[in-house]
Amino acid sequence: MYDSIDGVCEITMFGPSPGAGSARDSATTPPVLVIEIPHGATRTAEYRALRAMLNGEIASNLVDFFHVNTDVGAPELGAAVAEAFAAANPGERVCLVRCRIPRTFIDCNRVIDVAPEFYKEGRVTPGVPPWIRDPGDLALLRGLHGRYAQASAAIIDATCAAGGRALFLHTYAPRSVDVEVNDDIVANLHHAYLPDVEPTWPLRAEVDIIGRGLDGTLHVGVELLAALVEGYGRLGITVADGQTYPMHPSTLAYHHTVRHPGRTVCVEVRRDLLADPFTPFEEMRISAPQAIRLAAPLAAALAVTIAPVTVAPVTVAPVTVAPVTVAPVTIVRV
Repeated sequence: MYDSIDGVCEITMFGPSPGAGSARDSATTPPVLVIEIPHGATRTAEYRALRAMLNGEIASNLVDFFHVNTDVGAPELGAAVAEAFAAANPGERVCLVRCRIPRTFIDCNRVIDVAPEFYKEGRVTPGVPPWIRDPGDLALLRGLHGRYAQASAAIIDATCAAGGRALFLHTYAPRSVDVEVNDDIVANLHHAYLPDVEPTWPLRAEVDIIGRGLDGTLHVGVELLAALVEGYGRLGITVADGQTYPMHPSTLAYHHTVRHPGRTVCVEVRRDLLADPFTPFEEMRISAPQAIRLAAPLAAALAVTIAPVTVAPVTVAPVTVAPVTVAPVTIVRV
């Protein structure tokens, strides 16, 4: 039913195979849980493969920004959540959707073609960075973005409409580093991570549930939020309630969320809890025991709060679009 797309997304199913006598026995039946990793391209080889397809001039050291900015550890954590959930819920299937498009070139959790101020309002990085100037490169990246958005939305919509849940899983750097997204991004980041500068940046929460709109509206079920706070609390881990950024219409996660109220949750986990060690300018090794440890509260909370309910579709008003602007914009959170 769901197929991976080379260079775009990798789809992995956990739990019983169709026909194994499970509660969801048909190959056409949606899984009970979908875990989306929209920033799942975390390997240097993935960056270099897409870079080789682009014709425009791009700084040779931009790979350093890739390592700082990509969601290191999210794919491993997502797989651990899927395995724990499937093991605790025999007969149910889980779908892991991992984007393989480096967000350094285009962000697959962004609405494209909105004004730069719209991203700033949401405190997120832009969908298309300013170093993508070549029209052919932009067309190629738009095409990849569209294929991923279509494939992931199909799985999310089918799962949530059938009474399941969607988890949008991310990781973020330990500290909130404010720099501008421009051609000097790498130099500025290296300065920001100097030993005497890095500690001056605010330390982020270990886990943050991104579920509140700009107006404070909570888009996450209160039972799920309480279960996550309790579960991580038992591990001595602090859970924040939308401290880092809001659930904002500039992100595709927002539009999934309003289409399926109460069926989705977006979670950020600090990368230094997963990386062994945390080395911002290099490809990182992920601790499997830590991924399993951090996955347990997520899997448990999702399991106890999933219930077969009818979800009425919500019509999402179209956002105002404007031509892509490649002038420098402020990156509020790296």
